[in-house]
Amino acid sequence: MAEQLDVVGNWTEIKLAIIEEYAKAYAKILERQSHIRHFAYIDAFAGAGTIVSRDTGEEIPGSPAVVLDIKPGFNHYHLIEIDKSRAKKLRMLTASRNDVSVYEGDCNSILIKEVFPNCRYEEFRRALCIFDPYGLNPNWSVVETAGKMRSIEIILNFMIMDANRNVLWSNPEKVMPKQIKRMNVFWGDDSWRQVAYESRRGLFGDMIEKRANADIIQAYRNRLKEKAGFEYVPEPMPMKNLKGMPIYYLFFASHNRTGDKIASSIFHKYRALGY
Repeated sequence: MAEQLDVVGNWTEIKLAIIEEYAKAYAKILERQSHIRHFAYIDAFAGAGTIVSRDTGEEIPGSPAVVLDIKPGFNHYHLIEIDKSRAKKLRMLTASRNDVSVYEGDCNSILIKEVFPNCRYEEFRRALCIFDPYGLNPNWSVVETAGKMRSIEIILNFMIMDANRNVLWSNPEKVMPKQIKRMNVFWGDDSWRQVAYESRRGLFGDMIEKRANADIIQAYRNRLKEKAGFEYVPEPMPMKNLKGMPIYYLFFASHNRTGDKIASSIFHKYRALGY
């Protein structure tokens, strides 16, 4: 199965540590709240359950395996993976547990149709959902649904490297239509164009210039608040490669003040460590 595992850099191991710390705090707090009947962990891009460290070459636990070991645990775990062989490995990893559901397919449809209906606020159910894709995913409609439900907290990876490589070019007229469509689905509409570019007067007339990553990330943060309706969205954590270039930004979004304080504290800790 080694050839089916992702090989990851140090930034992924840091992200896993962040997810583990927050998931531990989340489960501990929810377990003590008597009015909460059920709280779940959702991994929308679960992978095979294990990954390979680029630094050591060793196989290490991925986010599903990390969170499955947390004590106290969640009431249920929803693990979604589009790749058949990786979904099979997830089933093997969790075969001895009756508190895990493994789904094979596109998380954007599975979440809306099968998972989110089990996390309704009015039924005193809550969930922590991890969106950790390798590209511009998930669809905005899924993120907005999670926000409107009020019962779901999210940790989301905004893959800025994918956006810059395929969509946010200096000359927007050269971007392929299929890439524009991908960005529209991820963003929710085409308003990213106004965010990503600005018109300036040059020597030979108006010029279109691409704005900095920070402007685009801040605009997405605003969408999480204003469009999706999340009450708390702290400043995201930039996850950088060895050259110091952001690969993606790790977002947290919630309706819970305590969750916001904990997530902000965890982000601050890793920033202070130089990550």
